Amino acid sequence: MTQVYGMDEVDRSLVHALQIHPRAPWSLLGEVLELDPVTVARRWQRLENAGLAWVTAYPRATDVHNVVTAIVEVDTAPGAASRVAGAVARFPWAVNVKETAGGRDLVVNVQAQDVRQLWQHITTGLSTVEGVVAARTHLVTGQTLDGSSWRLRSLDAAQRTRLEQAAATPGVSVRAAWDEVDTLMVTLLNADGRISIRDLAARTGLTVSTAGRRLRHLLAARVTLRCDVARSLSGWPFAAVYFASAPAEKLREIVSVLAAVPEVRSCVIASGPHNLIVDVWLRGLPDVHALEAHLSARLPVDVRDRSVVVRTTKHMGRLLDDDGRCVELVPVDLFGV
Repeated sequence: MTQVYGMDEVDRSLVHALQIHPRAPWSLLGEVLELDPVTVARRWQRLENAGLAWVTAYPRATDVHNVVTAIVEVDTAPGAASRVAGAVARFPWAVNVKETAGGRDLVVNVQAQDVRQLWQHITTGLSTVEGVVAARTHLVTGQTLDGSSWRLRSLDAAQRTRLEQAAATPGVSVRAAWDEVDTLMVTLLNADGRISIRDLAARTGLTVSTAGRRLRHLLAARVTLRCDVARSLSGWPFAAVYFASAPAEKLREIVSVLAAVPEVRSCVIASGPHNLIVDVWLRGLPDVHALEAHLSARLPVDVRDRSVVVRTTKHMGRLLDDDGRCVELVPVDLFGV
């Protein structure tokens, strides 16, 4: 069986399937992959235990009623970047921490319940870490594309369609505000996006039917589920962040084009001198400028700066090792649960 970055093709197909339908039943995954469901479950357990792939959940950032986000560029004292990254990664509200080579030492994604709380995190948390010299904050005014839409390319069209149809959920009403049970459920799903309804019910004190209904409400519009994979094993071992500017009236159109670019992982519209910040995964270092040239030729985008990601210290609440494998969970705790 062909080995690709330490994962065989069945592993890659399983991860791709869970990227499409993160809570797909083992029976459905077995049907799509033409494997025994027990074998599928065993393979997933092995990947998860090794920190190679995992399913997580987080408040959907496309609605400011769910969460407020900022991208923060951090400059550190000489030689302090890794130490600062490790310290910042311990904050539950710092959901992503990247060490970068370029015009900043770190790029940090900060999330909070509202703008006031977010600013407190940055001014009384991030800026007080020893070794932080300066921080520049870009408040996200539009989260238009996130990593949950990024896919491996392992399944055929029929397999993808089968999973997409099964993943589709009927419309349900959305709760007007978060309550303590909602936030506890998000915390549990952040740790294990495939946690069973029975376990959710036991951990939240709800009945199984109520827990299932609550989960459906959350997934309808407030919570994003996704399956992540160690980048070094994905076939896209390099990453970069582009800081760009584009005409305000063209931003939505530009984002719709970027969503179809395989290398683009996420894209946000932000305040400040760079109103478009794009995260990309790449197959090689030369692609940093090749992709930039390709995008600039197609779109009215002026890439003002770019940084290569040297190491991802934290990714959506997971602490990673040098190979991008999950080694520890720092639960996303936006609401003080």
